[in-house]
Amino acid sequence: MNRSITGRSGSVSVRRATARDAKRLTRLVRGSRAYEGQYAAMVAGYRVGPDYIETHRVFVAAATEGHEGQVLGFYSLVLAPPELDLMFVADQAQGRGVGRLLVAHMKSEARAAGLDRVRVVSHPPAEGFYRSVGAVHVGTAPATPPAVVWDRPELEFRIPTCQ
Repeated sequence: MNRSITGRSGSVSVRRATARDAKRLTRLVRGSRAYEGQYAAMVAGYRVGPDYIETHRVFVAAATEGHEGQVLGFYSLVLAPPELDLMFVADQAQGRGVGRLLVAHMKSEARAAGLDRVRVVSHPPAEGFYRSVGAVHVGTAPATPPAVVWDRPELEFRIPTCQ
């Protein structure tokens, strides 16, 4: 499914990621201001490789006018077990509807794959965003040192069978 938005900063569409996107997605993860300070260890050395992109359903939000092709965000949907494994929006694109577009796209992909729910182990500061787009709190994922030394909210998107 192809989705797009037009906002203050031009049009954005969602497309399937390719192996050629790997370096851009890695830079987006490592450069995220959401992972500064105490959260830096979680993304230090993190890599979104071509093999990951080919194995999972990875989708990119890209500008379609102005800075055409510029990656503004991405997500990864793992089917078994169903999980929103990664979701990042570029710092400069936050507040423009890119995250909401990616979540709507993810829900459509999940529905098309026959999933009835998708789990999210959230970065603590992102919990409010996920709740604002329909996720419900279902528990807490305990810390997994050394990279993740804090508990994280566990949320779930419930996917209706039709929309």
